[in-house]
Amino acid sequence: MSPGTGPHPFDGAMREALVLADEAARAGEVPVGAVAVLDSKVVGRGRNRREEDRDPCAHAELIALRDAARTLGRWRLTGVTLVVTLEPCAMCAGALVLARVDRLVFGAPDPKAGAVGSLMDLSADPRLNHRFPVDRGLRADECGAQLRAFFRLRRASAGAAGENSGSSELGSGGEIG
Repeated sequence: MSPGTGPHPFDGAMREALVLADEAARAGEVPVGAVAVLDSKVVGRGRNRREEDRDPCAHAELIALRDAARTLGRWRLTGVTLVVTLEPCAMCAGALVLARVDRLVFGAPDPKAGAVGSLMDLSADPRLNHRFPVDRGLRADECGAQLRAFFRLRRASAGAAGENSGSSELGSGGEIG
């Protein structure tokens, strides 16, 4: 987006996703938040809950998609844009394809697990039955800083306990998303 063209149409949704990501971090979860938007209204919200729920599928994106499906009373989420603080992993990107979302907007790229541009691009794979446009990098600095701060604290805590977390800049593979 060029300077002077005004705020991104999903900036408010990303701000809400960042608040959800902060809630996740306070609960000890990797700070990822997601918001599903239809016709400028939030219809679904989610934040990472894998540790709390002891569920490997409790990613912010999936929780937001489930919430949107319940709100709208349908599994086909046509017309919906998902706004998420971190580039979705393969599981979440696959769910976006299957849910038939219209668009994805994400903040920080995920070079270790990202599946909409970093490692692969499920959003544009011609072998799949649905494709969707992706807006990359909305509030990327803020989203990335939130993740780096979380993992910095986690490494410091692990170091104080004599552990080695193996985390990279944004976290260890498999922890993000």
